[in-house]
Amino acid sequence: MKSFQAFIKKELMESHRTYKLWIIVTIFLGLGIMSPLTAKLMPVLFEQFMPAGVVMDIPEPTALDSWIQFYKNISQMGIILFIILFSTTLSSELSKGTLILMLTKGLSRKTVIWSKATAISLIWTLSYALAFWTTFAYTSYYWDMSTVSHYYFAAFCLWLFGILMIAVFLFGNVLATSTYMPMLFSGIVFVALLLLNMFEKTEAYNPIRLATNNVELLTGAMGTEDFTMVIWLTVVSIFIILLSSIAIFNKKQL
Repeated sequence: MKSFQAFIKKELMESHRTYKLWIIVTIFLGLGIMSPLTAKLMPVLFEQFMPAGVVMDIPEPTALDSWIQFYKNISQMGIILFIILFSTTLSSELSKGTLILMLTKGLSRKTVIWSKATAISLIWTLSYALAFWTTFAYTSYYWDMSTVSHYYFAAFCLWLFGILMIAVFLFGNVLATSTYMPMLFSGIVFVALLLLNMFEKTEAYNPIRLATNNVELLTGAMGTEDFTMVIWLTVVSIFIILLSSIAIFNKKQL
């Protein structure tokens, strides 16, 4: 347990020293501010760039518009940037040889995987919470939030999908020592989930639903019960992927 805690502290300190922590926190804070701001300014922007003589009835923005922007920004930019920054966390240490030295001194490979997953998940949670509460504060200030349904649950769903992607790129790290392999592997998995979402039989069980059906939750078109199965499958998948990563890493020649 002491080595687990020490390695988590080491991961967090390294993220601080390499500025990865502050870069991702700043990015997510910006996304949290940008979401309600974009919704608020959209009618003004339309009017400014509308061709002369063209009249268009643009509805006033609502809280829903702000949250739509939030989930679009986080799922399309936030998660991708997070993966780019943190996906090489294991492969880079293996290529530099710094991790090999610690492993030869008695650090278990299982501890490495669990501690890295925990530390990166903590950073993801912090960044995501900052973006969510920033958007929440501005949205509740400008608009009536009572028109939006399940915004806490929708936030949880996207957060859980982020945890899944962390497990995925850690698995990519143990497959090869190449710096680009984890990013490539994460991209392949993401595209595969998108393709599977095209089939009705797999749509209800596809983890990508956690990141793509947030608007349906916000509008009330879908309820929390529609996500019960996919949430459990995602949680199970996260543990299976991490345990598989440990099994492969234990057999890997360094």
